Amino acid sequence: MQSIARAMEVLSIFHQVDRPLSLQEIASMTGLGRSNVQRIVFTLRSLGYITRDPDDRGYVPGLRLLDHSLDFLRLNPVVVKATPILLELRRAVRERVDLSIWDDLRLVYASRLQSKREILTSTFLGYSVPVFCVSGGWAILSQLDEDEVSDIIERSHRAPLTPLTITDPDLLKDKIRETRENGYALALEQILPGEIAIGAAILDQAQRPVAAIHVAGSLAEWTPEEFTRQFAPLLIQAARTISRG
Repeated sequence: MQSIARAMEVLSIFHQVDRPLSLQEIASMTGLGRSNVQRIVFTLRSLGYITRDPDDRGYVPGLRLLDHSLDFLRLNPVVVKATPILLELRRAVRERVDLSIWDDLRLVYASRLQSKREILTSTFLGYSVPVFCVSGGWAILSQLDEDEVSDIIERSHRAPLTPLTITDPDLLKDKIRETRENGYALALEQILPGEIAIGAAILDQAQRPVAAIHVAGSLAEWTPEEFTRQFAPLLIQAARTISRG
């Protein structure tokens, strides 16, 4: 079991970087000895989970990891239930539609249906954002009791992502209460300048939030009032349909 844990630790270290890593760098970042890292990397490389960078500058994740991403997407019940509904929602709104899975202090994107304007990171599955400052996160938090909301906000690293990111705990709780009353969350320029997004929570059979769907557009094209009027009813209906599925 310890060997499995160490192998996963080596693979997980790539979450923190945007370049290939040498054996010494992997050892330093994991705290494992170089000889241990060398054995782990050799095994993972032989299995296809780590490979050499094409320019031979170090090690990068291998293609076999995508097999497991596919397994998650095709076997996760929320993703499976949501996919046809998200496609229909995307056809109706003609803006970006996302599905994100709740993982404690973050949301992880499991589906991203693009609009006519995108940046690179908004196309990546597996990309994550903090729960505390996104429409889907507010929608999920609105389904929790006040104690759990307070705990998540306090444990969050509330660093602003834009000049308008809300980081004050009391203001965040106000937004979450507003979301609870409305049945959807409206977020303006919380993680990207010029972006408007609305989110709604997906609930499991125990009525606990497990995921969220969101529609995102540009404030250069929409006022908050018009965006909400056009898309909030469709979003709420889609979330309810997935939750019932």
